[in-house]
Amino acid sequence: MLEVLDIFPGDATRTRYGAAVDIGTTTIVVYLVDMTSGRIIGTASTYNSQVKCGDDVITRIVYATERNGLKELQNLAVGNINNMLMELAERNNVPPSMIDYLVVAGNTTMEHLFYGIDPQYIREEPYIPAATFFPLIRGKSIGLQVDLQAIIYSMPNVASYVGGDVSAGVLVSQIHKQDRVSLFIDIGTNGEIVLGNKDWLVTAACSAGPAFEGSGIKFGMRAMEGAIEEVEINPKTYDVNYRVIGDVKPIGICGSGMIDALAEMYLNGVIDQKGKIREEIGSKRIRRGESGLEYVLAWRVESAINKEIVITEVDLDNLIRAKAAIYAGFSTLLSQMNMTFAEIEKLYIAGGFGRYIDIERAITIGMLPDLPVDKFQFLGNTSIMGAYYALLCDRLRHEAEEIARRMTYIELSVSRNFMDEYLSALFLPHTNLSAFPTVNKELEDRKNLS
Repeated sequence: MLEVLDIFPGDATRTRYGAAVDIGTTTIVVYLVDMTSGRIIGTASTYNSQVKCGDDVITRIVYATERNGLKELQNLAVGNINNMLMELAERNNVPPSMIDYLVVAGNTTMEHLFYGIDPQYIREEPYIPAATFFPLIRGKSIGLQVDLQAIIYSMPNVASYVGGDVSAGVLVSQIHKQDRVSLFIDIGTNGEIVLGNKDWLVTAACSAGPAFEGSGIKFGMRAMEGAIEEVEINPKTYDVNYRVIGDVKPIGICGSGMIDALAEMYLNGVIDQKGKIREEIGSKRIRRGESGLEYVLAWRVESAINKEIVITEVDLDNLIRAKAAIYAGFSTLLSQMNMTFAEIEKLYIAGGFGRYIDIERAITIGMLPDLPVDKFQFLGNTSIMGAYYALLCDRLRHEAEEIARRMTYIELSVSRNFMDEYLSALFLPHTNLSAFPTVNKELEDRKNLS
């Protein structure tokens, strides 16, 4: 159906604009797009203000349904998007009234909250969302400060915990058109995984939690200036070398730094296979803090916050639980299809956090399977890129809808196999050490050098 949105006098033409929006559980990203040329003219991102109502989708669903917070959660997301749209419009001399088409991608809960739709049944058996495909709506109906007739389209969801961000991700990765079997994972607060090829697609989601995005970690933070992003530990003195984003004094540690720290602490014997700090090694960096044993990454004189930056046993436990959920999601999907990791020809990693991961270190902690490094490929934030593609091209929008219809969803929260896999993964790198031959080799090499 065609619809007239505006009429201009004479033969004058004016550039129209659109916006692609990624509503993540932790971060919201907006692209402002020139719809005539297809060029991205500005980008913006911010923390999702809904975080104050809960760190993850479950706590936000509870807040929306049991504390009557649905409208508040919707207003917080819409407010974030409005602020970024106004900022981008001003920065690029674009009247907000010239923004007349928006495409939104997010997980199923985020899209429900954005539309103001009750998400209650997403977390209750049989885990059926109110909607997977949303109708086109006007931006003014939810308070977006754009063209009064602006239309909003949302990327199609698959199930309760696999949303439009994953449909967008598969669209970008193109695994649905390939002969080879591939794995796709969008690593964020939730880890959504897709396995398949041009003939079949299965998908699942595991709640990794926000640990790798900085939440729940004493000195955790996003990947921004002042964050420790790389860590190396001397195997003899246990001293720490680190690299900080922006080459400034550190104020905290981001996800990539956490993975590095966890891997280095394990390989050098600072922690055991359960992630417990080994006080008996006698390092001056190990001490007792408010929540138990902790390891000092940066001394007070080195930091920009006038205090030591440490990683605690509570932090280590949160990180191990997060990595265990991701690996268990992989192995559960493969076991459902009677497949092994050896049959995977490509593993695509998406998500803003994903591009900062050191693959070898992620394998060391058992977050990613022990596959040759050349089988991994970073795709960046595929949620926003998929929304951008759909903004520009109706054909790709319909392709995303077809992808969503094709995916078979496996609910991990009721899977006994997933729980078994998860418990097995609560060790470094795993209870089944034979599944991580390169890690075993590195451990042996370090023992021989000591």
